[in-house]
Amino acid sequence: MKSLRSPLGQVAGLGSAKSGVHHWWLQRLSSIALVPLTVWFMVSLLSLPSLDHVTVVTWMAQSWTALLLILLVLVATWHSQLGVRVVVEDYVHNSGLRTLTLVILTFVHAFLAVAGVFAILKVAFGGAA
Repeated sequence: MKSLRSPLGQVAGLGSAKSGVHHWWLQRLSSIALVPLTVWFMVSLLSLPSLDHVTVVTWMAQSWTALLLILLVLVATWHSQLGVRVVVEDYVHNSGLRTLTLVILTFVHAFLAVAGVFAILKVAFGGAA
């Protein structure tokens, strides 16, 4: 049956103008947050007198360093998850496989984030043992 709605009326409220814009903004905001965090990380790490184990653990044991490292890990894994999600949604056409892949990738990114935070906390406040 032919629709009596205009082409504009048929697409109104559909497409990237809804959740896609929100996703786009989240990607941009996370990438903006990654810039100063990455610059801080590189400058801070390279300004250490040496990169031996004791020096790095001592550096990580500082509260602000541990906090910023945790932020870096969380924002990086979130940004990665957003980017990989777009690739899967765009290129995996089978809806069942797409859903399964997205669920697996969400769990993988969550695991990486938790493992990264745990590692930072263990090294910074639990020693290297």
